[in-house]
Amino acid sequence: MMNIHDLTDAFQKAADPEKASIMAAYMKHHFDFLGIRSPERRVISTPFLKAWEAGRKPVDWGLIHELWERPEREYQYVGIDYLKKSARFLMPGEFEDMKSIIMKKSWWDSIDNLASGPVGQMILNAPNQVTTMDAWIRDENLWVRRTAIIHQLSYKDQTDEERLFTYCRMHSGDSEFFIAKAIGWALREYGKTNPEAVLKFVDETPLQKLSKREALKHLR
Repeated sequence: MMNIHDLTDAFQKAADPEKASIMAAYMKHHFDFLGIRSPERRVISTPFLKAWEAGRKPVDWGLIHELWERPEREYQYVGIDYLKKSARFLMPGEFEDMKSIIMKKSWWDSIDNLASGPVGQMILNAPNQVTTMDAWIRDENLWVRRTAIIHQLSYKDQTDEERLFTYCRMHSGDSEFFIAKAIGWALREYGKTNPEAVLKFVDETPLQKLSKREALKHLR
C-alpha cells in the first residue's frame, strides 16, 4: 500500500527550489516548501488519496498527524484535501484531533480550509455538537477562535444567524487582524443570503473598521 514515504519520493522528484522560495516568501516564511504548485500537487497526491480511501471510510488520524509532522507545507495541504474528502465521516469524538492540527503550524491557508470545510461539516453531521464552537469562540488560541467565527461560511440558508452574530459581537472590539478579518468575511458571506440582517447588524454593532469594510464589500 502507498504510504507517506512513497509520497515523499514522488514529491522530491517534483520539487522545485526556485518555486519553493517564492511560495515560502508568500507565506511570510512561516513554512518550508518543496515548490509544488496546487495543480501538480493534486496530480501527484490523487493516487495516494485513493489508496488511503479518503472519502470512503473513517479518517486515519495517524496519517493526518504524520502529514502535519512533515516540515514542508505541501504535506499539510494533502492532509487538508484528505479531510475535505472525508468530511462526512467526521464524528464528534474527533474534535480534539481536529483542534490539535488547527493549533499546529497554524496560518490562514490551513485554518480557512479546515474551518469552512471539515469543521463546518462536523457540525452539520452532529448539530448538537455546536456547543464545541461555543467553547472554541472563547479559546485563548486565535486560530481556534477564527475557526469558530468562520465555520458557517458555506452554510447559506442553514446559517445559525443568532450564533453567527453572537460570535461576531463577542469579538467586535478585537483588533487582531485575523479575527477582525474573519468577522467581516463571515458577515459578508451571510450577507449573500440575508443582506438585510447583515446590514442591520453592522449598523447596530461597533465593529472594527476592517470587519465593517469586509462585511459591506458587496452590500453598499
